[in-house]
Amino acid sequence: MKRLALALPPILVLAAYLTFAPVPIVPFSWQAPVSNGYTGVHAANTRLQDLHNIDLHGEVGPEHVLIGPDGKLYTGMQSGNILRMQPDGSAQEVFCNTSGRPLGMAFDADGRLIVADAYKGLLSIAADGKYSILLDTYEGGAVHFPNAVVVAQSGKIYLTDSTARFAARLWHSTNKAAMLDIFEQSATGRVLEYNPASKEMRVVAQGLSFSNGLVLSADETSLFVSESGKYRIWKIAISAEQLDITGALTQATPQARLLFDNLPGYPDNLTRGQNGKIWLGLAGQRNFLDYTAERPYLRSMALRVPRMLWKLPQAYGHIIAFTEDGKVTADLQDPSGNSPTVTGVTETANRLYIHNVSGKGLGWMAK
Repeated sequence: MKRLALALPPILVLAAYLTFAPVPIVPFSWQAPVSNGYTGVHAANTRLQDLHNIDLHGEVGPEHVLIGPDGKLYTGMQSGNILRMQPDGSAQEVFCNTSGRPLGMAFDADGRLIVADAYKGLLSIAADGKYSILLDTYEGGAVHFPNAVVVAQSGKIYLTDSTARFAARLWHSTNKAAMLDIFEQSATGRVLEYNPASKEMRVVAQGLSFSNGLVLSADETSLFVSESGKYRIWKIAISAEQLDITGALTQATPQARLLFDNLPGYPDNLTRGQNGKIWLGLAGQRNFLDYTAERPYLRSMALRVPRMLWKLPQAYGHIIAFTEDGKVTADLQDPSGNSPTVTGVTETANRLYIHNVSGKGLGWMAK
């Protein structure tokens, strides 16, 4: 009895801490679909293993890779540097340092590099590497977590603003802000349109659980959008106006439809590939969050547990290619546990460059 009396106070303190200690999220309940795992078109394979590697000489996290009009590779790093290099990785140089975290990129018709910088905002970078801010993330700014960007032939710019709740700049980490948003499930992600001519911004769609990758349809009437927090890919009309994605699930609308649901991982970057295909990176396997979907209090408790004690699934590289009508044409995986967090793919005539958010190199494979 004496031992029990001595043990009870620490146990009660721990229980109180796990139940009541403040956390930065207000978690929402939602219904996660039961994962089908690695079956069917996503059957487990090793086609993404044994990549070639381009050494980035101390830089980390080539989260998105773009082929420029000069035929060179452009990629943004955790340091804020945007590197430019030859397709074989040689002649690496810093094209620009944004002092932020450059993620998605696209060139406009005038050769300016348009960048979704998670810390700084939507940027336009001239040929000399000097940048201007089109939309900023600072207090009262138009965006909170710019993530992916595409430029239409009209000159209009489309981008994802992943969350209104957890600005990456304030958390000093895109990974931490993304994790908190997906834990919370408040679904404040948006798809935006910015018109450089009028300097006006409008909301195309809202209510997404961490809106992420973005690519235009071939006819540029629609956007394909990855919703990381709910394992989905949407097709959304660019003509939509403040479309509530949550409502689109319960009411039929010609302005949005689900292209993929219940993916086996977290959908990230979307890019245009060869012969009309679209590439998608899956940034890690689904995990214990599925179990907590309808038990939001468990997500709060998890944040009170030191991260070192979390049981996380091993690293898992995974990319897929699909057509605009939703047919999967390729599925490549690396289950070895040695893959950095894969975020997407850039396809050229003879190579696939594999984006990642955590690696010290840029992986590629011959086609």
